[in-house]
Amino acid sequence: MSITVTNVTKLYGAQKALDGISLEVKPGEIVGLLGPNGAGKSTLLKILTCFIPPTSGKASVCGFDVMEQSIEVRKKVGYLPENNPLYLDLYVREFLAFIAGLHQMKGNIPEKVNGMIELTGLQLEQHKKIGALSKGYRQRVGLAQALIHDPEVLILDEPTSGLDPNQLSEIRGLILEIGKRKTVMMSTHIMQEVEAICSRAIIIHQGKIVADDTTQNLQHMAASRILVRVEFSSPVHGDLLKNITGVLDIILPEAFSEYKMSNENAPVPGIRDLSPKKHHPESNVWFLSSSPERDIRAAVFRFAVENKLTVLSLTREEQKLEEVFQELTKR
Repeated sequence: MSITVTNVTKLYGAQKALDGISLEVKPGEIVGLLGPNGAGKSTLLKILTCFIPPTSGKASVCGFDVMEQSIEVRKKVGYLPENNPLYLDLYVREFLAFIAGLHQMKGNIPEKVNGMIELTGLQLEQHKKIGALSKGYRQRVGLAQALIHDPEVLILDEPTSGLDPNQLSEIRGLILEIGKRKTVMMSTHIMQEVEAICSRAIIIHQGKIVADDTTQNLQHMAASRILVRVEFSSPVHGDLLKNITGVLDIILPEAFSEYKMSNENAPVPGIRDLSPKKHHPESNVWFLSSSPERDIRAAVFRFAVENKLTVLSLTREEQKLEEVFQELTKR
């Protein structure tokens, strides 16, 4: 395993930042570490990078114990902390050469610096002082310093915090490219980032792991009902759709946002409570809900055949990871 954590607890006085957490990360995974402020994300990353020791439990990176073999761990890990500490008066190339020296790297250092500058897209900025760079380019410099010694594991703490949409897209693409060759663990508050980059998400709440699965599975785990969007070739009366086996509720497109925003898992009113004066009881497009264990799509197709209708589209509405996160961390 690239990362192994076993029953790790971290105490700050009487406060328990981490409470007996265990996890494993395989080589080549890109794992998103999620949680509210104060959940323990940064504490875990600092333990894995040997900045602070655990109070109890064990953690290892690439087989090396973070307490007993911290120098070996540091050789295997590239770390970009949240505040991205950089020497602002140094030039980009000068800074990267300095970091290479700290790692006691052998061989042609200028060539290795050139490789990092090309990988992180710093060619046009390489002769500037770091203090003159935008935040997006400073993040690139931070990534370059984390990668200069060619680590097997890359640990990123809020790597896209404060970036504009264009910078976000660029840094995400860079992390994806790096993830093809290395194990990546990154903490973030941006759910779309995890959905776009990570193959797996770990959600921490109050120092404990409350979810650990692929992003696709997590999108289903907190759903109490499954939603299907169906578009017919002709308008269909809502009362007919209620008779489809497995359908619990029917929702017009106009009421769908209200349905999704409901704080409770029980559905908000559908067609039965929509005023006929404002909404015609027929529509080409409907949202149908069912229980998670029942797939109603085959029944919808049979309904269409029996009623001489054509199904133009039939898609399952995925629950967003943000909704799962809110559900798991409000408990």
